[in-house]
Amino acid sequence: MKILVANLGSTSFKYRLFEMERETLLARGGFERIGAASSPFTVEAGGKREEGAIAAPDHAAAVRACLAQLTERGCLTSGNDLSAIGFKAVHARGISGAHRVSDAVLTAMEDYNTVAPAHNPPYVAAMRLLAREFPSIPLVAAFETGFHQTIGPAEGLYAVPREWIEKHGIRRWGFHGASHRFMAGRGSELLGNPSARLISCHLGGSSSLCAISAGKSVACSLGMSPQSGLPHNNRVGDFDVFALPALMNETGRSLDQLLDDLANRSGLEGLSGYRDLRDIEKAAAEGEPRAREALDVFVGSIRHYLGAYMVTLGGADGILFTGGIGENSSLIREEVCRGLEWAGIVLDPAANSTARGESTIHATSSKTQVWILPTNEEIVVARQARELLGNEATT
Repeated sequence: MKILVANLGSTSFKYRLFEMERETLLARGGFERIGAASSPFTVEAGGKREEGAIAAPDHAAAVRACLAQLTERGCLTSGNDLSAIGFKAVHARGISGAHRVSDAVLTAMEDYNTVAPAHNPPYVAAMRLLAREFPSIPLVAAFETGFHQTIGPAEGLYAVPREWIEKHGIRRWGFHGASHRFMAGRGSELLGNPSARLISCHLGGSSSLCAISAGKSVACSLGMSPQSGLPHNNRVGDFDVFALPALMNETGRSLDQLLDDLANRSGLEGLSGYRDLRDIEKAAAEGEPRAREALDVFVGSIRHYLGAYMVTLGGADGILFTGGIGENSSLIREEVCRGLEWAGIVLDPAANSTARGESTIHATSSKTQVWILPTNEEIVVARQARELLGNEATT
């Protein structure tokens, strides 16, 4: 069984191709600037990397080119060799887990376009196109909320009118489910403890923490929408909604305009003027106070959830750093863990500054293990697609 896992943007298509018998990565690549006169692409297969550009007016053209490239390189015998295309979908009204892409699923995603404005619209548009252009290939949407269905009322509900929860689905849904699911499995393996209490710190352009007990999510910093929780690169994170009427009165801007600011011009960029954490760290080191403030707010928010989840779990056996920031910023890891010896968390400064890839960075005196652990969201989506197709075949 071969499954292609797609990561879609409004003008991009990135993929990984897996042979699922041994979960072998056969190829990876992607297309950028879809819809432009020329769409750059990369493809890596068989230890070789190729770059180029083609005319890809839409996502269907990019997928056709992808399948042709994979066939030319022997990864597929033809497009019919593909068992499914899996998508790391984000959110849908009344739907979670893994589902075949259908009109009902796409409509449920459209219902939450305003909740996930950066994610749902491009996914829905591309999925509709691919379903029409490739009717023989099963399309599977693996929703990011699926891993967090085990979160109980204490960590999952807002204190809002009961009707909002029961009729309208207003609750803390949690996201980054594929990443946190991978952390749960790999973290338990590394600690040799299937009942491990883990705190997964997915830190990147979009960031979240997840409390995990015995492989299951019990709390997530992301709530009803991907704009919540920690500050993101350009999305706000936690925010008091009653500031909105005050801003509307003060600025004369509409609700939609302010929501657009919160979703696209806030977060670390809003505080510092820089979107990339590497630029923020550099500016802070050069004495820019706004950059230093942005780092302090980001670290403070991580520590806030870290402390809360240690209480929720009754301690932590492992803290796992992943994502572009979690894996690569020794400064953020150092500042998050600073002064936590009382909680049994002690970093090894030398290991933290030099570690790359999957590695431990805790001191020998630390009661809690601390790991850098690269995530693999794509294999999680591929596994969910395989499981769904397998279940369909037996019913």
